[in-house]
Amino acid sequence: MFLSDDYLIGFTEGEGMFYIGIVPSKETKTGWQVIYFLKVSQNPIGLKVLNQFKKRLGCGYVKQNSQTDKTDKSLAYVVRDFPSLRDKVIPFFEGKLIIKKQAFEKFKQVLDIVAKKQHLTLAGITQILEIAYSMNTQKRKVEKQLILEAYLKLESSQAIR
Repeated sequence: MFLSDDYLIGFTEGEGMFYIGIVPSKETKTGWQVIYFLKVSQNPIGLKVLNQFKKRLGCGYVKQNSQTDKTDKSLAYVVRDFPSLRDKVIPFFEGKLIIKKQAFEKFKQVLDIVAKKQHLTLAGITQILEIAYSMNTQKRKVEKQLILEAYLKLESSQAIR
């Protein structure tokens, strides 16, 4: 099966998302980690389309869409790793999105901040929080201030040393 790039881009416009989140992490000094991914969801009947994304972009994987809702039988194509997002996903979608253009541009901004390691600073995480929290109309589970306090605490403890 061959699907054109235009088909895959249009499919992403309807069924895809460019996600930025800040989640708890035991591996980081602040206790928070920036996560980012592309996800395109579809019912199981669309598995061939999801596999075409994987083949065309040369990265990512297909998985169950929900790990918690056992009634959700939908599948998702996901790309999480930074090099694939930067080198394959961004160039594929660059200048081609209409509906998801704003989210894509914000996604790129965050990846740029991460590439420069600025996400490890208070200024960088503040910028990422503003971008991430503007990308989703749903209420976020964690208040921005809680995350910022962890970065403030770390920066002030490092300034004392």
